Amino acid sequence: MLSDTACKNAHRNEKASTGKPFKLSDEKGLFLLVQPQGESWGKWWRFKYRFGGKEKSLSLGTYPEISLSQAREKRDEYRKQIANNIDPGITRKIEKAGSTENTLAAVAKEFMEANRKKWSASHFAHLEQCFERDVFPWLGNRPLKDLSAVEVLATLRRIVDRGALETAARTKQFIGQAIRYGIATGRAERDVTADLRGALPSPNRGHFPAITEPKSLAELLRDIDAYGGNFVVRTALQLQPLIFARPANIAAAEWSEFDLDAAEWRIAADKMKMKDAHIVPLSKQAIALLRDIYPLTGSSRYVFASNQGRKGNEPHISRESIGAAIRRMGYQGQHTAHGFRTTASTLLHEQGYHSDMIERQLAHAERNRVKAAYNRAQHLPERRKMMQSWADYLDGLKAGAQVIAFRKNG
Repeated sequence: MLSDTACKNAHRNEKASTGKPFKLSDEKGLFLLVQPQGESWGKWWRFKYRFGGKEKSLSLGTYPEISLSQAREKRDEYRKQIANNIDPGITRKIEKAGSTENTLAAVAKEFMEANRKKWSASHFAHLEQCFERDVFPWLGNRPLKDLSAVEVLATLRRIVDRGALETAARTKQFIGQAIRYGIATGRAERDVTADLRGALPSPNRGHFPAITEPKSLAELLRDIDAYGGNFVVRTALQLQPLIFARPANIAAAEWSEFDLDAAEWRIAADKMKMKDAHIVPLSKQAIALLRDIYPLTGSSRYVFASNQGRKGNEPHISRESIGAAIRRMGYQGQHTAHGFRTTASTLLHEQGYHSDMIERQLAHAERNRVKAAYNRAQHLPERRKMMQSWADYLDGLKAGAQVIAFRKNG
């Protein structure tokens, strides 16, 4: 390791007798480059490191303007960036350029705004959340032209490590879409996500895992009631099996959409996947949950308002919050938040409810648009009865060790 004395007297080092440039090494890649400048000697701090399989170096300033301790501080700062899969050389380029218009964050935000009118509000919010939470903290300041597949993969692996394989796959897709927009607008040359084919674990495709056996469902429902996590998330968890709506719709549910006296939740078309307005009849149990959480979030726009929202982040819980809670309870690979839709569909069909009524309640698309317009509010009285019977059935499962039969009501 170097000392201040060695740095000060570097021009008197025996290596200087050759009259040629030489290096005095410190540690962890830091060294002092000493070279003649006319009749004097210049001393430059350099930091050598490897990134993406390539050896690189950065200038840290001259000695004595930058002291040994200051050079070590800069070196340690850059080593932390490298540990987080950030190339400090690219960070320096950004700082020198003084512009962020060509960074991934800038291009991704521009890409989302350019497509806002084409997407549903929930899809736009989902992309925005994925970028803000899982991408921008690590890659947001990277210029697109310098972004590497190694950096993108490191970011995606953070998502994989928390078990969210579907999210990792979608996030890779979103990053690729933003990069291709950057290519189209002249700010990138190629889509580096194409190099990541097969680099991530494949999420399970097809149907979402779902419990459809009554005894196992009863155990899951009891586990949900005993969930010891965030109260807002637990309430969303308890509501999900009662109404089996899409997790994204539940997460973004607004108080203005509910009429508790009429026992209805009306969701606007622009928030629905299929772009059709949707009515969800509410059982007595669902209304009780909503009244229970109202004192906490009733002054907010969203039913499931996020505590983080008060700090400037998402104003409501994530669409993944319910699924994440289910995984924490030990049901990974067995059941998902979206799986409650399969659970309800399976058991309601088994008990003889008409398929059209169940499909209407699930808000599945009707291929015939004329029929879809006619059916938008059809089966509503019947669906009210069905949803109350379903809630009573779930209560029965939770209350007794013995599985009760689900009898169609009326």
